[in-house]
Amino acid sequence: MLPPETEKYLSEIKNIEPYNITVRPDKELALFLFKKNKADYIYNVCALEGNPMTFPEIQTLLNGVTVGGRKIDDEQQVLNQNKSVGLLFSMLQNREFKLNKETFCKLNYVVSSGESIKPGEFRTGQVTIGGTDFIPPKAGELDELLDKGIKEISKIENPIVRSFAFFGFGSKHQFFWDGNKRTSRLMANGVLLENGYPALNIKAKDGLEFNKTMIEFYNSGNYNVLLTYLLPYYEKSINLEK
Repeated sequence: MLPPETEKYLSEIKNIEPYNITVRPDKELALFLFKKNKADYIYNVCALEGNPMTFPEIQTLLNGVTVGGRKIDDEQQVLNQNKSVGLLFSMLQNREFKLNKETFCKLNYVVSSGESIKPGEFRTGQVTIGGTDFIPPKAGELDELLDKGIKEISKIENPIVRSFAFFGFGSKHQFFWDGNKRTSRLMANGVLLENGYPALNIKAKDGLEFNKTMIEFYNSGNYNVLLTYLLPYYEKSINLEK
């Protein structure tokens, strides 16, 4: 049984307001756009992690050509993200995507290989999040927290809100040693795409506002802080794709 201070992380999910966002689902189109815009998605994800590679450099690397003058670690991060996007796409096509620990760990293994001490496995020690006062839960609480958290998040009827709630949940509680936001974003996009909605793609140019929102969310535990930022952002990005 989770201690009271950890149980409150679950009660925070219950306080999510019933946001209404109307987007017409079209799974075939959503998957097409995700595949078509893969390089842009990978560029933005990596740039938000501080990767200095430019969009043209990432396009070149994804085409199988090594880019000179860049660190191996930066290139590996891009290649890992490419593989993880491919894995998610395959899961969705084969109807294998699930909002569960197995899928979470499979995606993290690919995302954080070469970066994490144990990719694809829940952390076994304590971690912190830079710039926040929030202390993530103890390692021994993670399995039960994920199980109960998924049950609460699955009760959210709107798939878009459900997706963003999981992104916040996975990012905040740091289930893995590394790659938590990247993996949680993939899981969130799995929920969106599975239900026929376009993927969430936070642009690198919006990194400052996004990071400020995440810090406020971590410190407050208020999911509505995150949703108030993400929902309008998402609606605007979808309208630009039309």
